Amino acid sequence: MPEWTYEKAGLNLDTYEKTLEGIAPLMRRTHDRLHVLDGFGGFASLFMLDYDRFLFSRKYRKPVIITCTDGVGSKLKIASLTKKYDTVGIDLVAMSVNDCLCTGGEPLVFLDYLAMPKDDPELTRQLMEGMVEGCLQAECSLTGGETAILPEFYQPEDFDMAGFCVGVVEKDSIIDGKAVQVGDTVIGLASTGIHSNGYSLVRKIVFEHAKLTVNDRIEELGKTVGEELLTPTRIYVKAVKSVIQHYPFKKKVVRGLAHITGGGLVDNVPRVLPPGRRVEIQRGSWPVPPVFHWLQKLGEIPQPEVDRVFNQGIGFVMIVAPHFANSIIHQLADKKVPSYIIGKVKAGDPGVDMV
Repeated sequence: MPEWTYEKAGLNLDTYEKTLEGIAPLMRRTHDRLHVLDGFGGFASLFMLDYDRFLFSRKYRKPVIITCTDGVGSKLKIASLTKKYDTVGIDLVAMSVNDCLCTGGEPLVFLDYLAMPKDDPELTRQLMEGMVEGCLQAECSLTGGETAILPEFYQPEDFDMAGFCVGVVEKDSIIDGKAVQVGDTVIGLASTGIHSNGYSLVRKIVFEHAKLTVNDRIEELGKTVGEELLTPTRIYVKAVKSVIQHYPFKKKVVRGLAHITGGGLVDNVPRVLPPGRRVEIQRGSWPVPPVFHWLQKLGEIPQPEVDRVFNQGIGFVMIVAPHFANSIIHQLADKKVPSYIIGKVKAGDPGVDMV
């Protein structure tokens, strides 16, 4: 009778330990001595919530915990096709920390869940490099996670990632859209491209309909298909936090924040509108990246479908008091985030009119 071992079933514990050893130094790049007390190797991670840490130029008096979770989705298929895995970790962090930001708070810690068919130390290291870069951009700590080796559950070359963010916001400083008023200005912050939404449609158009490969060069984009489709999601944390901190919150300068993900502007902006408020967005008020025109033409996608699937060059929206709009745009530019006045708030049922 043969002796069965875990390795024969598909998991080598020695390789697993080697993987953990390789990612530990990467994770520690995101830690600081003041807050991360035990960030790797135990059953759970410890992060000290420092009541003297400043947010909105005040100390925490009534801290409220923020929780977010998301994944990268089928953009991971593009990483597998190109064999380039060091950017999708940025996407993973971005999807959660940008959501956290919509409360007016700040991300503190990030954890990941990684699932693959076999232990692969090099793949894990590349994925972790992206997560570390994302956490550094978001000024949060990568304190732990889980790597699940699931032989026969995933096909070769398949893997999946999910991310979890914990943040904090002062209770009196929460931005929830309730202060949005008729006449407020809508500012759109530029995306880096498709970000991490709509890839099921993108892959159908590009690879099945147009029969392109990730190595095909698209002259109008100046990149290969793979390079364009793997452009990582922009993380807006530093830029938006700096704007919020610039103003005493009692003025209610920043009144609503929206992360533009699946559903585009038309579905995401209404999520932060109070009853009786509607947004009118002016087409042509910002430069739409060429990738969206290319995709729409390639797949003959109707404009209403484009509006609901893609961000079209706007990855985050701020609804602000109109008097401060131009100043905020200059502040965002100082943080290397282009932004544009793209619309205004009017009376009506919550929704978006693209005009």
